[in-house]
Amino acid sequence: MTTRGNIVRKAVIPAAGLGTRFLPATKAMPKEMLPVVDAPAIQYVVEEAVNAGLSDILMITGQSKRALEDHFDRTPALERSLELKGDQARLDAVQHASALGPIHYVRQGEPKGLGHAVLCARQHVGDEPFAVLLGDDLIDERDELLTTMMEVQQKTGGSVVALMEVEPSQISAYGCADISSIDGEGYVRVNSLVEKPKVEDAPSNLAIIGRYVLHPAVFDVLENTGPGRGGEIQLTDALQTLAAGEGEGSGVYGVVFRGRRYDTGDKLSYLKAVITLASERPEFGEDLKTWMKGFIG
Repeated sequence: MTTRGNIVRKAVIPAAGLGTRFLPATKAMPKEMLPVVDAPAIQYVVEEAVNAGLSDILMITGQSKRALEDHFDRTPALERSLELKGDQARLDAVQHASALGPIHYVRQGEPKGLGHAVLCARQHVGDEPFAVLLGDDLIDERDELLTTMMEVQQKTGGSVVALMEVEPSQISAYGCADISSIDGEGYVRVNSLVEKPKVEDAPSNLAIIGRYVLHPAVFDVLENTGPGRGGEIQLTDALQTLAAGEGEGSGVYGVVFRGRRYDTGDKLSYLKAVITLASERPEFGEDLKTWMKGFIG
């Protein structure tokens, strides 16, 4: 199979995690449905994929994730009620979610890690490059990270990861990349990857954030990747194999992102994301900022 130059059409969104960091809120509600202002976090991710031109979206879900499917489905009774009330703004918002495009769903079954979740997409993806978007990282719609990564994948024929500089003291919370620059290019070559290294062992302060554009060769590697850190099948381990390999689908490249990223992966970062995005809303952002100045003062 030859994928160099192929257009990336499919997006995989892993959403099977238990969301234990947000208990008890996530006891009966998927963490992906936690609201960021007035839309669930997962909607921002789907919108990003659609805006990048990805027309085929697969969501990897698990037990108690039915709310994800319901959110992107039509709700005729609710829509009719809003229509009768003349509430066009809310009607448009509700219909927007269900009009984003066809979304397919596959259950992971067991929480065996991100690598296993990606492997669950094999039958749907087939032999073509695809994007993976994690819901913990929201990328501002003004920053075209995913589009850039797709262009790099088409140019190189390998796999592409998004990288971002973090404080060296924080690198142990991320996958970390050792990289080399490529003359005349806006992307870098990834020499090696390590999942959540100790601070003193990290090869750089470049963290892997939740966007990937992958060659389908990753599936064969994942099939033969055993449990790694945390007893889970790590996508980082599979990418390390591809980075060190040769032949079709080998090679891993990185796009260093310096744009606006909102981390919803822990409580404090989630609150910061909500406040940041809310403060930019034209209908109440200025009022919110005025209130925050008084509250802090």
